[in-house]
Amino acid sequence: MTATIALVDDDRNILTSVSIALQTEGFLTRVYSDGETALKALTDNPPDLAIFDIKMPRMDGFELLRRLREKSQIPVIFLTSKDDELDEALGLAMGADDYIAKPFSQRLLIARIRAILRRTEAVASPAEEGDTTAAAPLIRGRLSMDPARHRTTWDDAPVTLTVTEFLILETLAQRPGIVKTRNQLMDAAYQDDIYVDDRTIDSHIKRLRRKFRQVDPEFDAIETLYGAGYRFSEE
Repeated sequence: MTATIALVDDDRNILTSVSIALQTEGFLTRVYSDGETALKALTDNPPDLAIFDIKMPRMDGFELLRRLREKSQIPVIFLTSKDDELDEALGLAMGADDYIAKPFSQRLLIARIRAILRRTEAVASPAEEGDTTAAAPLIRGRLSMDPARHRTTWDDAPVTLTVTEFLILETLAQRPGIVKTRNQLMDAAYQDDIYVDDRTIDSHIKRLRRKFRQVDPEFDAIETLYGAGYRFSEE
């Protein structure tokens, strides 16, 4: 099925050029020039993936993402200013799946989109009755993850994760006590030889902890090994 990509940017040149490039690659596109207009459309009729500029009038990309995440976990890529690490870190901490700094190549953007859509499909494909190939639920102490249904619980309380967050946590929980380097977590979550830097994984880990602490303020199952990486501690 053809994927639908929503573009939200107040720069009409970017909207036009990116939309044409995506349509050439076989995607359907919807374009919005401000966050307020986009929010209702994104929640009423969610696309398969959305791309947000950060600096927009009326409602910027951060506020749009914050309000969208109250209702939806659709994958989001942020467009940030070149070398603006604060924008990138804040966007990831708020629940974006990826970011690309302007100016960017359309080839890179399309590669990132395809990678995220592949991850989304792999994680979210529902298990059919009698399907013996579906991944079995992963249970580690108080944590339960069901890859076939993209469901996560802690002490039976649901924890809503993005695709990227789910894959990072699943990689850690598969082998409790074993340290996973940032590179190993990048490979699990991003794949396809797409480069992301260390702070991307760190931001996703911070958001994972924050989500679990919303249901359990004492949550400490994701441990940092400074200079080494992260590990999941099974209680």
